[in-house]
Amino acid sequence: MKNKIKIAICGYGNLGKGVESEVSKNPDMELAAVFTRRRPLASLALKSDVPVVHFDDASLWKGKIDVMIMCGGSARDLPLQTPVMASLFNTVDSFDTHAKIPQYKASVDAAARESNNVSIVSVGWDPGLFSIMRLYMGAVLPDGKTYTFWGKGVSQGHSDAVRKIDGVKDAVQYTIPISSATDRIRSGETPEFTAREKHERLCYVVADDNADKNRIENEIKNMPDYFADYNTAVEFISEDELKKNHSRLCHGGNVIHMGTTGDDNKQAMEFSLKLDSNPEFTASILIKYARAAYKLSKKNECGAKTVFDIPPIMLCFDEDEAVKMI
Repeated sequence: MKNKIKIAICGYGNLGKGVESEVSKNPDMELAAVFTRRRPLASLALKSDVPVVHFDDASLWKGKIDVMIMCGGSARDLPLQTPVMASLFNTVDSFDTHAKIPQYKASVDAAARESNNVSIVSVGWDPGLFSIMRLYMGAVLPDGKTYTFWGKGVSQGHSDAVRKIDGVKDAVQYTIPISSATDRIRSGETPEFTAREKHERLCYVVADDNADKNRIENEIKNMPDYFADYNTAVEFISEDELKKNHSRLCHGGNVIHMGTTGDDNKQAMEFSLKLDSNPEFTASILIKYARAAYKLSKKNECGAKTVFDIPPIMLCFDEDEAVKMI
């Protein structure tokens, strides 16, 4: 196919590797380069035969990339990196700190508009697909309540936030829904829950030698936007145990909406995911929104957008074939 969409990856962790493996499954795309802050560049050991470029040299690639897929963490990487890349390229990212999305979008929007680029922010399954489901459910059944549960599974963003703590060598964080909460909703109740009543968090941490484990545990449990509002357990384990027992990146979750129509007739809507690989599934979503960003840029649109702004048909390679799904 001529004129394939040239995709680049910024950040080569689990998500970046997922994007690398999934790009080849899309006939209208090709991987052009991988960008990183690491040195030496050769340490990335890509599976693909594409250039590895240092983040600071990104401007040299302006005009050579159609969409940059941002694969850094939401805690410290994306707020700094995405505005820089949005000033050079169309971008797609998976920023997932829900409370900070408005200010994050505003920052990216300013950079993208100044350079006439398109940036689609907070793309993934939550925020992302789950966001769309919450919107549909609330619109269809306005007399009702929507509940979101995540897990049991490994949260990439929360795991990354723990790994950023000084003295942490590696870490994995599991989000665990509290079954009594989901049982109450599915039985027809519509209670008010605090975050602590819906989920628990479990962190397995490999600490550096001589690290202050009490300080690390305290930083984790009191981290705003990530752990402070939840009952969080922290277990320190060896690197070998982490690799042996916690290397799979499974995840999933549910959006449940309980509403009423007419004379108090109860109506239930539910959307669920069960994922063997959280990063590969998230990568697949990012790639489809990269296609949408490319299409929007060809229509001379610009600025930051969310999944709410993107017509579903724009995610599809063959739009005519997709219409048959109606």
